[in-house]
Amino acid sequence: MSDLDEIEAMKKLAAALEPLDVAARQRALQWVVSRYRTTRLSADINIGGHADMGGDGESGEQPASFETFAHLFEAASPRTESEKALVASYWAQVCENQASFGAQTLNTQLKDLGHRVGNITEALSALKGERPALVLQLKKSGTSRQARKTYKLSQEGVRRVQTMLRDRTDSQ
Repeated sequence: MSDLDEIEAMKKLAAALEPLDVAARQRALQWVVSRYRTTRLSADINIGGHADMGGDGESGEQPASFETFAHLFEAASPRTESEKALVASYWAQVCENQASFGAQTLNTQLKDLGHRVGNITEALSALKGERPALVLQLKKSGTSRQARKTYKLSQEGVRRVQTMLRDRTDSQ
């Protein structure tokens, strides 16, 4: 691939993204990163570790960065066990750039902060049961009820956490 091919690809990307609003651009870029994932690409566009904190999404402001899960959790101020699981899911998938995550990982993160969820599987099931679903179950390892499950946050789940961050920041 020549430098001219690369520049042409960038022009096409810019043309495709230009008519979109900020939120749609962010979703498109997140898809590009997940589709063509490389460490360098993820670091350069800096999508992981950020949440859309702009008021209407049109201001062009840089989203707020969260150094740790504790910072994200404090900013989102989840009120219910399901919201706690949702914020932990957001950290795992968006901030840590994981394609999927297990319930135990989320519960450990929450427990380390002192915000353990009584039954993480029930909290995730409640998120799966919302319409549209905020969390998707990708697979189940084992046949028992206690089998390990693998999850992924839906786009609506990502938007819900971003809304929590924006709303709770605006109310302070």
